[in-house]
Amino acid sequence: MTDLTTLKYSEEHEWVALDGAVATVGITDFAADALGDIVFVELPAVGSAFSRGDVFGEAESTKSVSELYAPVTGTITEINQAVVDDPALLNSSPFEDAWLIKVEVADGALDGLLDRDAYVAHTEG
Repeated sequence: MTDLTTLKYSEEHEWVALDGAVATVGITDFAADALGDIVFVELPAVGSAFSRGDVFGEAESTKSVSELYAPVTGTITEINQAVVDDPALLNSSPFEDAWLIKVEVADGALDGLLDRDAYVAHTEG
């Protein structure tokens, strides 16, 4: 199980785990629950560059379509094809198996993101 206190979070409900210069990005369990049963995920091509706040993909559920926002600035180095092939992973394992993208980032990439306590407070507000 992922230690959720080691992650950073965006107000748009993405989580980020940093390992050196590579940030792994996914959506939170709060976002997955709000979407309902996720049936389709669209992710960018490897090599695509995004700035924090840019739309990098979408998740479609039986209830709605939600845009995915880049919580960090950088270049996509890997996508999780398993989530594209089986979008329901976002509902069943949002913090382990259902990461979305890996992004090469610069120093300070996590500046301005929320810690777990601030994210929980944000979702309760």
